[in-house]
Amino acid sequence: MNKSSFLRAATCVVLSHCSAMAFALDPLSYARYDQVKTSDLHMDLKADFTKKTLTGYAELSLEWIDKSARTLDLDTRELAISKIRAQDANGAWSTLPFTLDKEDAEKGQALHIALASQPHKVRIYYRTAPSASALQWLTPLQTMSGKRPFMFSQSESIDARSWVPVQDTPAVRFTYSARIDAPQGLRVVMSAENDPKATGKGGWHFKMPQAIPSYLLAIGIGELDVRSLGPRSGVYAEPKRIKAAAYEFADTEKMIAAAEALYGPYRWGRYDMLVLPPSFPFGGMENPRLTFLTPTMIAGDRSLVDLIAHELAHSWSGNLVTNASWKHFWLNEGFTTYVTTRILESMYGPEVAEMNLQVEQEEAITSLATIAPAKQALLTRGPDTGSADYADEGIVYPKGAWLLRTLEQRAGRALFDPFLRGWFDQHAMQSVTTDQFVDYLRKNLLAQHPAVMTDAELDEWLYAPGIPASAQHVKSARLAALDVARAAWLDGKLPTAKLDTKAWQAIEWIKFLNDIDTKASAAQLKELDQAYGLAKTGNSEIAFRFYRASINAGYRDIRAPLSAFLMSVGRQRFVVPLYDGLRKHPEDKAWAEGVYKKARERYHPATQKSVDKKMTEK
Repeated sequence: MNKSSFLRAATCVVLSHCSAMAFALDPLSYARYDQVKTSDLHMDLKADFTKKTLTGYAELSLEWIDKSARTLDLDTRELAISKIRAQDANGAWSTLPFTLDKEDAEKGQALHIALASQPHKVRIYYRTAPSASALQWLTPLQTMSGKRPFMFSQSESIDARSWVPVQDTPAVRFTYSARIDAPQGLRVVMSAENDPKATGKGGWHFKMPQAIPSYLLAIGIGELDVRSLGPRSGVYAEPKRIKAAAYEFADTEKMIAAAEALYGPYRWGRYDMLVLPPSFPFGGMENPRLTFLTPTMIAGDRSLVDLIAHELAHSWSGNLVTNASWKHFWLNEGFTTYVTTRILESMYGPEVAEMNLQVEQEEAITSLATIAPAKQALLTRGPDTGSADYADEGIVYPKGAWLLRTLEQRAGRALFDPFLRGWFDQHAMQSVTTDQFVDYLRKNLLAQHPAVMTDAELDEWLYAPGIPASAQHVKSARLAALDVARAAWLDGKLPTAKLDTKAWQAIEWIKFLNDIDTKASAAQLKELDQAYGLAKTGNSEIAFRFYRASINAGYRDIRAPLSAFLMSVGRQRFVVPLYDGLRKHPEDKAWAEGVYKKARERYHPATQKSVDKKMTEK
């Protein structure tokens, strides 16, 4: 598809009034949102922890675009559908015929609902599978108290269809409401308006007044307590973790204010957070009104709050302005990574932001060695044909942010900050494509200031592998001094006891451990551990890097704390590389297999899948 038609496609998606097949549809969805779009969703579901199912119905309010269409196509995965009904203009309900296609390994099953007319509402009665890809049902053993079960969802990117029959594409945004029944003593929370005073009597009730895409549908059910952090923020967590979480997140209100000063008002009402059990596979998930967070970011000293800044930044980049399909993922995460750095700078000063940014850039460069060149571009040219052609998810974060920082450096903040705020304001509550951003960039910045970036360089950033040679690398003076000390320590010229670590922040330890990985000996790592207790640190980012370096150096005295780490942490970016490193050493492989055999049931299915793959590689 050429540029002009691609731009028209995105406009059609937003305005919902284009004729059939005027644009290419999201290849990861069966939905024909060129014909009909969901405007509102209501869920009435009961959670059964014994059967590990949600049972009830989903009611879709529909906006018909193609007046000749007589089929509603929805995305599902492993849903047992019992019946489907439609409401006519007089409010009467009638049963509808439907069919399910053969299941596709990636996309699930298309649900085709045959219609005699174009009803405003359709209600689907169904039951989720115990193996629903979006839901993890935890036993009491997998929680902090060990007394009550827990369930949480992870819908991104196309797993909402495993717990709700929807048009599961970021191109479609809808409001939603819900009534959820859950066992007594368990609290239900959702990515919607959460009432901290609710009791659940008569079911837990929710309303989400802002339109969101399906991947931001979220639910959590468990033994939860709540603490207020300010007039529009709070945190939910297991009772044994709530005090630590409230302490760690104390600066949340200040972060919201800092982001608003840069990019305009926070438009989601409240900003609450849910700290999940350790099996949550990611650092965070930006579910609007209720960010989901890993407990690994609770370090006890607020040293990992950049994760909160990142998820909060999504309130503008991703949740407010959303990639129209997953091909354009960098519009969510690259923008968010850039905004995160700006929030950190506003909160903690340019020196801290500069150190974090340098490490971010260095880790991006290092990661390129493990990413195929075709996956290093922010996106491919041409139409969206499917996930096989999408960029590596890891590289789009720093590379997308680096592009925006390059534009900022050359244009100056006096020009760039209003430009970026205008992008958010003018595309609020819309799903957009890269071509739309490029068009906005050219009209609102490059047309007046062409020296900021040529078309050729912009193309290189978007479509070429690697990081362009023209990219400016951040050089922190504080980290430069650290480099000198690290080199002397590796060479044996600076004793471990003489390392001046008293004033080091977490990011400096992260930088140090990154740079000694595969270079330090087992004896040197033992000295570090004895001097600074790195194997027992409460900072998971530091612990992960220390364990990784120890594995590569053959330092095996850390097996006991490493085993405890792998048994208690389920975050993929930690456990997958550690198991991968262990399996590469014959002396460690059998030990690692034994740990994984015990730990596997504690991990999220997505983590299990990733580790299973690594452990069976040759």
